Amino acid sequence: MPTLLHRPFGIHGKVHDITPALAGWRFVGFSLYRLRGGDRAAEATGDREVILVMVEGKARLHGAGQDWGVLGDRLSVFEKSPPHCVYLPNGNDWEATAETDCVIAVCSAPAKGGHAPRRIGPNGITLTQRGEGTNTRYINNIAMENEDYCDSLLVTEVFTPAGHWSSYPSHRHDEDDFPRITYLEETYYHRLNPADGFGVQRVYTDDMQLNETMAVHDGDVVCVPRGHHPCGAPYGFEMYYLNVMAGPLRKWRFMTAPHVQHLTR
Repeated sequence: MPTLLHRPFGIHGKVHDITPALAGWRFVGFSLYRLRGGDRAAEATGDREVILVMVEGKARLHGAGQDWGVLGDRLSVFEKSPPHCVYLPNGNDWEATAETDCVIAVCSAPAKGGHAPRRIGPNGITLTQRGEGTNTRYINNIAMENEDYCDSLLVTEVFTPAGHWSSYPSHRHDEDDFPRITYLEETYYHRLNPADGFGVQRVYTDDMQLNETMAVHDGDVVCVPRGHHPCGAPYGFEMYYLNVMAGPLRKWRFMTAPHVQHLTR
């Protein structure tokens, strides 16, 4: 089985490159650039749609024949302000020039075409609470199913306070049986505050044929091909993650693990 936990390869330039072939699945792609002021990054979207997320810092972005200007507002993701993002359909190029040190996430999935390039956020993205008690976390929805400008991509940010759980109660979305459940592959790009901290992510199936528990550190990516996938932030360390999901149907329908069905989501 392909490795689920991916540590960044270096601290500068393209430090993650999760392709469907690497992950052993069909839909989700995720890459990440860490740029210094003046650095450039450029790619072609090919047969995939892309959402570029300014995780931190500022960059001037050109894509799909347009100058999108200087994007980015927060210098630390833990400011929790809404992100600046751009959607680019398949068959286009993009280039980013860093105005400051910055982190740019490249979220991709197969595209059918027909959607126009567009800016996403910060307007229209509002930090909202989900859960209660030590299951409380805060969400910046970037492109979930109520927005119709994507073919496949579902993208969101989650902020989990120290000592809390997230992506919990444990749930799975690994069957193509809508409306009961949908098949969605998923990546988690983790950040920790302070950065020398750690979090925990478990990925497991009901039959325990897949059962992995991982310590995640600042900058790690976890791939979730199937099964339940809760996260925990230890006392003293705040957790952020950027989720990318995609599958044959752009709907998020999940099944809660039997042993936690009595808990409030």
